[in-house]
Amino acid sequence: MQRIEQHASFGGRQEVWQHASRSTGTPMKFGIYLPEAALRGQKCPVLYWLSGLTCTEQNFITKAGAQQHAAQHGLIVVAPDTSPRDPKGDLGVADDDAYDLGQGAGFYVNATQEPWAAHYRMQDYVADELPALVEQHFPAASERSIFGHSMGGHGALITALRHPGRYRSVSALAPIAAPAQVPWGQKALTAYLGDDPKAWAEWDAAALIAQARSERLSLLIDQGEADEFLPQLRPDLLQAACAQVGHPITLRMQPGYDHSYYFIASFMGE
Repeated sequence: MQRIEQHASFGGRQEVWQHASRSTGTPMKFGIYLPEAALRGQKCPVLYWLSGLTCTEQNFITKAGAQQHAAQHGLIVVAPDTSPRDPKGDLGVADDDAYDLGQGAGFYVNATQEPWAAHYRMQDYVADELPALVEQHFPAASERSIFGHSMGGHGALITALRHPGRYRSVSALAPIAAPAQVPWGQKALTAYLGDDPKAWAEWDAAALIAQARSERLSLLIDQGEADEFLPQLRPDLLQAACAQVGHPITLRMQPGYDHSYYFIASFMGE
């Protein structure tokens, strides 16, 4: 691994690291905030953040205002990139001209369809490879939690639901809550997984809720009422799925808030 950035922040340090990923077959970057206790070698719980469409690790670490809260609570916060990248164009990483498919839009699934299958294995990366790397190289305790925004909110929900017992908490800001039922999700899931809706259900939070019998990890969702993408997000479908099987969920509709990092920063402390 190579550290490519470090900045003192609220008594701790914000860093960015790059490494060769076995999951994606590409270099990957992730931001990591180390609170003061971690800099002293004390093991700290880890909170994983998954970002949304078009984002890299930079959006969260520069705009969310998370460092002050992580410092207060003694949390390591890890924010990976959203997809494999091919900046030099020599790795054969598939891409698309649209912002909602390809590089910057990995959707946190393991793709099975060409040309995506070779590199787009973001679920393996965020659920397995990245935590193992963090716990090997940093003073990370065994306690983990996960949260995210938009496409990353979808990623956080499905990752927690697919790995019962692995996370202490899961939450999301404006997640794509039922991707199999909205255009954003249908486009991505068709491209990455094929046109069989049964395959999509394994990567859809609203569908996975029905299978979540071994763990009832409470879901916390914050959603801006002024979010222009609300028809693509549909938290009501996730809420209905939870109600049908009695899965605990708290959906907080926030008046006046949109889809931006102004919204994210406003509720980051909570």
